[in-house]
Amino acid sequence: MGSLIIEGGYKLAGEITPQGAKNEALQVICAVLLTDEKVTIHNIPDILDVKNLMELLADMNVQINCIAPGSYTFQADKVNLEYIYSHDFRKRSASLRGSVMIVGPLVARFGKALFPKPGGDKIGRRRLDTHFLGIQKLGAKFEYDATRHLYEIEAEELTGTYMLLDEASVTGTANILMAAVMAKGITTIYNAACEPYVQQLSHMLKSMGARIFGIGSNLLTIEGVSSLCGTIHTILPDMIEVGSFIGMAAMTGSDITIRNTCYDQLGIIPDAFRRLGITVEKNGDDIHIPTHDSYEIESFIDGSIMTISDAPWPGLTPDLLSVFLVVATQAKGSVLIHQKMFESRLFFVDKLIEMGAQIILCDPHRATVIGLANRLPLKASDLVSPDIRAGIALLIAALSAKGISVIHNIDQIDRGYENIDVRLNQLGAHITRKP
Repeated sequence: MGSLIIEGGYKLAGEITPQGAKNEALQVICAVLLTDEKVTIHNIPDILDVKNLMELLADMNVQINCIAPGSYTFQADKVNLEYIYSHDFRKRSASLRGSVMIVGPLVARFGKALFPKPGGDKIGRRRLDTHFLGIQKLGAKFEYDATRHLYEIEAEELTGTYMLLDEASVTGTANILMAAVMAKGITTIYNAACEPYVQQLSHMLKSMGARIFGIGSNLLTIEGVSSLCGTIHTILPDMIEVGSFIGMAAMTGSDITIRNTCYDQLGIIPDAFRRLGITVEKNGDDIHIPTHDSYEIESFIDGSIMTISDAPWPGLTPDLLSVFLVVATQAKGSVLIHQKMFESRLFFVDKLIEMGAQIILCDPHRATVIGLANRLPLKASDLVSPDIRAGIALLIAALSAKGISVIHNIDQIDRGYENIDVRLNQLGAHITRKP
């Protein structure tokens, strides 16, 4: 699995550019299955989850060529559907949750798909009902093999319909959208997710010939077409990386400029960090975080304790709450972190408590952080990364702690962050990777 050895307590300085968005990449790469023509995608992040998905598509006989760093062409004109019935496919796709989004394209174009119960982060139940109920409404039939833990999906023909999603699932919306673009008639998706990832996927599909209306809202209307063509698409910068770098800069007292952030696509992320007392300066499309000797958490207007919680877009993304929590440990003041979506994502706080943080875990969804205002720096520790976002939060904690910390199971971090040790060392961090 590998480990990172971090010598903390150093201030960082310089410029860093965020990678392409992981969540968008997983969606748009799955979308190449919708056409037999060539699709070119730029700004693909070099991370484990994306590489594993591309290897899965390559094994399905999708032709993939690297034309420049981060830029690839895909052509799915000779897809081997027999591969999806193999043991190798079941093993590969079960270990990668994002691969569930091949179901919509496969059913739309080929009328069949097969999918095992997926893996991914250990952050509690992550049900697939929204995906499957939506695709069922379009006319697909699902059967679950409890012995092999396998879903089999077939559809002679998909037909547009009205549906109200039971939750505004990002990947669920993406999967249903990719199925609906080639369904006969009109599909209306209400309570659709409208995160930038879904908007980007929608724009890509439109450039391929799909007819999608209401992009950016929670009401999508799709007029089905018989076929889609190739296109060229560029992935947005990863807003989770941007947020991680903002928090890291503040907590380590560093002076960092984050380049080419697509600031207008960040929603309330910058303002949410400002509520923690962090100075976030917008310079064109860049963000500058000046050196912070301290930062103080705001209170609500009536004087009550600040609450930071996740919500469907344009609310705060749940993927950044782990970062907000760790950054708050060295702020002045207190904050309630309310993680509504995933029931186990806050369970890494015991590691922060061992490092000296003052945190009360109220229940699986809520934690109260009592900021130490840099009076008591965190202590170095031996840590294990349970998921991608907790992993980067623990890395930020280790960078701020005096002494040498070790983070094990770093495959979890590598799943979402490209060469994170190399990039941070270029800013002055002291991180060594151990196989």
